[in-house]
Amino acid sequence: MTPATACIFCRIVAGEADASLVYRDELVTAFMDAHPVAQGHLLVVPNRHAAGLDELDDDSAGHMMVVGRRLAGALRRSGIPCDGINLLLADGTTAGQSVFHCHLHVLPRTRRDGFGFRRPLGAGLPAGRQALESAAQQIREVLDAGA
Repeated sequence: MTPATACIFCRIVAGEADASLVYRDELVTAFMDAHPVAQGHLLVVPNRHAAGLDELDDDSAGHMMVVGRRLAGALRRSGIPCDGINLLLADGTTAGQSVFHCHLHVLPRTRRDGFGFRRPLGAGLPAGRQALESAAQQIREVLDAGA
């Protein structure tokens, strides 16, 4: 079995696995998450297999966000409970990615739904200007090198 045929999202895109499709075009496919966090939870996936962001082409990456934005608007108007929307893309195991075909979650949110990103007040690294500038410089150097 090739990596693409082993991938559930590739099988959904190919029509070889069941999914409740919501949208499809030449670059991306959107469908209902089989393990939803909330009613209306959608996934937007590139049609071409890309395990993570580093394998995703610019056109598909940008189009995933465009389609995610359109789906967010549709969710708000659909009658599905939705007071807000989270767009979430987890890249890598540490970030919470569990299916290794890049995908954008479109999560309808309601007040007091219990889902969210939480950290205690004051948590995180101190963000002094020197540390921020140092990190920015490291990232600029990589970008300037064309990576």
